Amino acid sequence: MRIIGLMSGTSYDAVDVAVASFRVDGETLRLRPLGERSLPYDEELRAEISGLLPPAATTIEAVCRLDTRLGQVFAEAATAGLELAGGRADLVVSPGQTVFHWVEGGRARGTLQLGEATWIARRTGVPVLSGLRGADIALGGQGAPLVPAFDALLLAPDGGAPRAALNLGGIANLTVLAPDAPVIGYDIGPANALVDAAVRRWYGEPYDADGRHAAAGRVHPRLLELLLAEPYYAAPPPKSTGKELFHPGYLDDRLAALDAAVAPDDLVATLTELTARIVADACDRHGVGEVVAAGGGVRNPVLWRRLGELGAGRWRLRTVDELGVPAQAKEAYAFALLGWLSWHGLPGALPSVTGAREAAVLGSWTPSGPPRPPGPVPAPRRLRVDR
Repeated sequence: MRIIGLMSGTSYDAVDVAVASFRVDGETLRLRPLGERSLPYDEELRAEISGLLPPAATTIEAVCRLDTRLGQVFAEAATAGLELAGGRADLVVSPGQTVFHWVEGGRARGTLQLGEATWIARRTGVPVLSGLRGADIALGGQGAPLVPAFDALLLAPDGGAPRAALNLGGIANLTVLAPDAPVIGYDIGPANALVDAAVRRWYGEPYDADGRHAAAGRVHPRLLELLLAEPYYAAPPPKSTGKELFHPGYLDDRLAALDAAVAPDDLVATLTELTARIVADACDRHGVGEVVAAGGGVRNPVLWRRLGELGAGRWRLRTVDELGVPAQAKEAYAFALLGWLSWHGLPGALPSVTGAREAAVLGSWTPSGPPRPPGPVPAPRRLRVDR
């Protein structure tokens, strides 16, 4: 079975496309990567997404326009995936672009992802699975993170110290896998979200390429202390977060509370150190022996070096590339796997991760999905009501 997985994360800088071939081998599901691409968003689209995110005000018209625009962009990405698949695919999985994740009192009440799936289905002629988070939320879960289902299969422990899968996107999230224990997974806090916000504002750049600004700055101890005092970090899992909390206004509030000038490079260095500290604290809390990382943050040498230093002697740090999964495209491959599970009626959300009452089969189908009718059905010409 060939599945195209799409992913647009909290950094909303591109849509990642990955194509996977799946086959069952006894109790093992075998994934063969067929290729991946990253299609960068133009500045106009990035600004459109940013203008919709909290705490900005918006309109239903703006939501409708962006939903359509993203659907068309995802359709283009799926078409690129179809080319990577050699012109044939059974399914496209499009989780959409999260624009609001409603968390209140520590519980997820709802979530909104944009990118109308009909555009994808029409463009490719392939069934589309979208809206993957809602089923878990309806069962009392956080609806996030969903990638731990992939991590649990890829990194299944066979004794020894717990292993962790780390994703460094806009938000950092962690999956912890220990022998004879339920899978734990949750959002740690900002990975690139606040760094990107600072670099965009002070330098007009989308992200801190090669950690250049972080390397040129020095960590501001008082600001770091203020940032580490965020209550979210101390809250127990299950928990999830996003740019509803860690947005540019959040950064403004912390700088105002500091009541002192901070040089832009020092700010970026401090925010990079914040990510390293909260990730290392989480890894230490779970006593992991190995951390397998993915996401854009692995390409930031300053962040990568600090994670190595903070974990030295306690946990081994490496990237998921060593396991055959490209680090930048891991989440797209993970959503392809979730599509395979849903296609076969298998749950993709883990209650031990999300806090749901039971495991949910994820997603909604467009224009059709399993179960398929047993054969062709002629189009009806009239309707009669039996009494």
